[in-house]
Amino acid sequence: MINSFVGVTDKHWFSLLRSQQGIDEVNFWLPSGRVFRALKPGELFLFKLHHPDNFIVGGGLFAHSTILPVSLAWEAFGIKNGAASLADLREKIDKYRRQESDPYQDYQIGCILLEQPFFLPEERWIPAPADWPKNIVSGKTYDLSVEPGATIFRQLNAQQIQQNLVREVSPRYGEPVLVQPRLGQGSFRVLVTDAYERRCAISSERTLPVLEAAHIKPYSELGEHKVSNGILLRQDIHTLFDKGYLTITPDLKIEISRRIREEFENGRDYYKYNGQPMRPPQNWMDRPSREYLAWHNETVFRG
Repeated sequence: MINSFVGVTDKHWFSLLRSQQGIDEVNFWLPSGRVFRALKPGELFLFKLHHPDNFIVGGGLFAHSTILPVSLAWEAFGIKNGAASLADLREKIDKYRRQESDPYQDYQIGCILLEQPFFLPEERWIPAPADWPKNIVSGKTYDLSVEPGATIFRQLNAQQIQQNLVREVSPRYGEPVLVQPRLGQGSFRVLVTDAYERRCAISSERTLPVLEAAHIKPYSELGEHKVSNGILLRQDIHTLFDKGYLTITPDLKIEISRRIREEFENGRDYYKYNGQPMRPPQNWMDRPSREYLAWHNETVFRG
């Protein structure tokens, strides 16, 4: 079984994203603040245009679904929301919400985070399945291993789209399964934020606008966009972490550098955390990698 979801989308959203170079992730947003639950991470989400353009025109690998303030969705994904600006994004959302726009309301929207997106040229668009309901407005789940989903899979196969999206379990069985998606920067930020339940791992601060997803090993140093390479920190603590004035040990204890006192003759607000345990994610798979933490201790921390 190859589970997939065919989601209905706007042609302008699709066209703007298709025109961008090097898009590694997209936010398929929902105007209402609800969580999408039809797929598991790594399963295939396909784009179908509204009637009368009844074609599947692209897709990507599902990574995560969450609810975000519209401002944070824009900060995390920018044009990858399929909008040219925050004002443009709000205008598009307002059209579907059918409510009078309030520029000061930071309302919540549903966000479906998709990695490794692909956009088909018009001559390669795939007709919608024969059983597609005419009145459907959101989307429909399909198993790509049986008809009518199998026809979609064959057409993707003919275009060599699937080669980067599926692999075989083993030569013996040859059963296709979907690979785990490679996260982009925006998705990394959102997944780390949710993994830490939107609270700073050191201070327990819960004011979302001042929380940031810190890389333990920076991307510029070949650190990956993985939740296990991230910690959710308050902005000032994030800055100190990046500059080596504090670290997290491999056993998840907070260590504050003496350099804060020596260089700034201050730091009382930070030394109170010294020796305390950090607040880790509940999911063990999301907890900081000991390897990355050891790298930060040895390479960045100014003890």
